[in-house]
Amino acid sequence: MDAGPFRLTPSFREKVWGVADLAPWFPRPAVRIGEVWFLRPDGGPQPILVKFIFTSALLSVQVHPDDTYALARDGMPGKTEMWYILRAEPGAKLALGLREPVTREVLRDAAAGGWVEELLQWFPASPGQVIFIPPGTVHALGPGIALCEIQQNCDITYRLYDYGRPRELHLDKALDVADLGPHPGPVEQAGSSVLECNYFVIEKLDLDREVIYAPDRERFHLLVFLKGRGSIAGQEFRAGEVWHVPEGTRDFPLVPEEPVRLLRSSPPLR
Repeated sequence: MDAGPFRLTPSFREKVWGVADLAPWFPRPAVRIGEVWFLRPDGGPQPILVKFIFTSALLSVQVHPDDTYALARDGMPGKTEMWYILRAEPGAKLALGLREPVTREVLRDAAAGGWVEELLQWFPASPGQVIFIPPGTVHALGPGIALCEIQQNCDITYRLYDYGRPRELHLDKALDVADLGPHPGPVEQAGSSVLECNYFVIEKLDLDREVIYAPDRERFHLLVFLKGRGSIAGQEFRAGEVWHVPEGTRDFPLVPEEPVRLLRSSPPLR
């Protein structure tokens, strides 16, 4: 039986570096929210995880392992992710890779000595940027940023430096997997295509009129609504929602009531 598209459930995560204002995507929370995870209401499998992230302080300097290393050392897959910048306050910045190649010994000394920030390659953050973070990329987020993250559904993170917060560091593992050179920076986008990797394909769609949406016969879609509101298969949607479109779903109307921007994510065709 054709179940049709369904809304994923937002799960709000309190963080010390979170924010108290999540507008225009969510109501004002009672605590500081740093992450919103979107989960299947039936608890079913999710190979791709969508999050919204909100920052009011510097986040840890960290790196993610690939599948091979993570499975061998931690018994779980690695983590590939991308960011779509939704909002950035003046002066907001993010770190991707290192300014210049260094040795692992230098990176270890910098992390242990608290000056690793000086090695990082910092980029100004601006709305609409797409950032691809493959395993091995040393990265960090500064304050004043709201973004959508799409990732492998695994929360494995090795922290190099955390500004004195009382959380575990993973220096040896981080140094094992870290790339020791620069990152190319934000992705150059072409039309609706945002990026494609081994774990997900991302497209950006802008709609201002009704369309008949044609789902895929072989793979599911995740529709991440960033802006606007309307109806999907006769059900209301708004910005800040993520909808799962199962593979094989029949065509359905997608009707904007105001201009809509969304990211569409799906597994790559094998």
